Amino acid sequence: MGVRKRQMAERLKEEKKQLAIAKLNNCPTSPRKMRLVADLVRGKQVETALAILKFNPKEASRRLEKLLLSAIANWEAKNEEANIEEADLYIKEIRVDGGTMLKRLRPAPQGRAHRIRKRSNHVTMVVESSNNVQS
Repeated sequence: MGVRKRQMAERLKEEKKQLAIAKLNNCPTSPRKMRLVADLVRGKQVETALAILKFNPKEASRRLEKLLLSAIANWEAKNEEANIEEADLYIKEIRVDGGTMLKRLRPAPQGRAHRIRKRSNHVTMVVESSNNVQS
């Protein structure tokens, strides 16, 4: 039993080495606006995703472009001996969750007040190498 556990642990360690995670917390953009841009790059190759984000006019694309570059740098830090061109990186997962909400009051007619909800979000991006060759 001990040998099998050790082999499983080594395989999991190798699989984890192929992954790189980057997170963006408390981004002051509504989750819905961020998801519109995140859906454009989900599952795409890293080079294609960078091109899409660079030429997209939305503000959320600037933030996601920076996050993608961070995920690539995290992958390079994990795999120092590997060549990034041969690794064939792609965006395995990109998740946009709602963050904290700032609640403000705006004056309304007849002495009333309306609540304004300023939303924020958390983005998690996972980049993975599609081929397992390490040089």
